[in-house]
Amino acid sequence: MKKYIAKRMFVSIVTILIILLLLFCMLQFMPGSPFNDEKLSEAQVQVLNQKYGLDQPIVVQFVNYVKNVVKGDFGVSYSISKNTDISKLLNTRLPVSFRIGGQAVVFGAIIGIMLGIAAALKSGTWIDSICTIVSVLGVSLPSYVFALAMAYFLGYRANIFPLLYNSAEAFASSVMPTIALAMFSIATVARFTRTELLEVLDSDYMLLAESKGITGRTLIVRHALRNALIPIITVLAPLVVDLMIGSLVIEKIFSIPGIGSLMVTAIQSNDYNVTITIAFIYSVMYIVLMLAVDILYGVIDPRIRLAKE
Repeated sequence: MKKYIAKRMFVSIVTILIILLLLFCMLQFMPGSPFNDEKLSEAQVQVLNQKYGLDQPIVVQFVNYVKNVVKGDFGVSYSISKNTDISKLLNTRLPVSFRIGGQAVVFGAIIGIMLGIAAALKSGTWIDSICTIVSVLGVSLPSYVFALAMAYFLGYRANIFPLLYNSAEAFASSVMPTIALAMFSIATVARFTRTELLEVLDSDYMLLAESKGITGRTLIVRHALRNALIPIITVLAPLVVDLMIGSLVIEKIFSIPGIGSLMVTAIQSNDYNVTITIAFIYSVMYIVLMLAVDILYGVIDPRIRLAKE
């Protein structure tokens, strides 16, 4: 298992470097430059390119950039906030996106698993029908539909939660965005949990466990749910990264100062460093999470661990 984990970590590091190279090259070949201000003359643009090292060959720029990234230096913003360290730009935005995204992940996973368990145990009943309807609506309707509906009924009409994000009321302001972001996860997790549990409950080893006198919560949690978790984790893992990074539409609706809006602004203004940094963070999170999920497979199901060995 240790050899397998070491191999996967090596592959992950190589993948991150390849992604960083591709991002760097793609941005270099995009039309325009970070200095598109019409007030700047060609001579001034050349001076700025020399100042930031943008006049050097792409290979030299990339090597220097990787060296700085290893040191934790992502450079400065060229146009969004001139000469401001990118770490300062992200310090105020990343925590907001991560907190709301984290809440959406936990809320979506818990509610989705509970709905899936209820639908599987009460298959064919009205409870199963309600859970199925919730799953269909969650998958079919975009998150901004739920966001607008909650903003109107809970924020405007009932005045229960703040309509716009307010750092002074961080938790209350994040309730509606969290629920809106979590709806797709709830529906997806509930659907997969129901399907996998129904298959597990009809398996031979479940009949064997029941014949040994194992019933109730122990039978569901320790035997049925554990064997159904692998496909659920596989589906949930990519959703975690999406929710943690945040949704641009949700951030716009509730005026959340998150990382999504910064990413779009950086792309529009050709701010290379900011764009690469955010995309790099996204890629690292995705790869690390998938590595963790791959390791969890062996923890949850010993058969997979033996197969890897």
